[in-house]
Amino acid sequence: MDADSKGNAVEAAGAKPRRGHGVSTAYDTLKQEILELKLRPGSPVDETELSTRFGMSRTPIREALIKLANDGLVVTLPNRSTIVAPLDFLELPSFYDALTLMYRVTTRLAAQNRTDAEVVRIRKFQTDYAEAVAAKDVSRMIEVNRHFHSMIARAGKNRYYIELFDRLLDEGRRLLRFYYSSFNDELPQVYLDEHEKMVCAIEARDVETADRIAKQHADQIVRQIQSYIVDDRRLNGDIAF
Repeated sequence: MDADSKGNAVEAAGAKPRRGHGVSTAYDTLKQEILELKLRPGSPVDETELSTRFGMSRTPIREALIKLANDGLVVTLPNRSTIVAPLDFLELPSFYDALTLMYRVTTRLAAQNRTDAEVVRIRKFQTDYAEAVAAKDVSRMIEVNRHFHSMIARAGKNRYYIELFDRLLDEGRRLLRFYYSSFNDELPQVYLDEHEKMVCAIEARDVETADRIAKQHADQIVRQIQSYIVDDRRLNGDIAF
């Protein structure tokens, strides 16, 4: 029996996946559940339960949790227990201010400094985002939106802004779940068009239009999230502050 046949026979027999694959499976699954708020902020994360759930040892589970901690999605407490990272609603006004500022400055700089190759990559993320919106794939929408704006920041070529904006985008991914929920996961075309207008302004090197569209885009996202949080009374008891 050749090597491929042996590998297929082992897989058919129900052998556990290699550790690297196991880490990836646990990480991807838990990340999606956290971003979609299926695992609630502040809820405990038990390694033993996860080991049973995924059918693997605690070592790959622990490695997956380390990756999630690096993403800011889980937190290890002083007693060594792990929880889903809480959402600090009291800090949201400061977060909104910083996010709006970074939308504007990174989009302005991209319009000034972008290369043709960077425009191509930005447009590719925009296409991917439009496809995710059409499919109502919220997890994909959240992920691609992050990459879209991060690529714009990279086109601006200020590494300090890139690092700060990446951090804000990562911290804001769960808030985007509220944003899409406010539309019942069906993003209106007008807001998808804002992305397209942003790309066009960057491509045209129109700095002032890029700034205006970025501010408009950030402002409507903030308003929508604020409104959803206020109106959804279930958050009062279900989400950790």
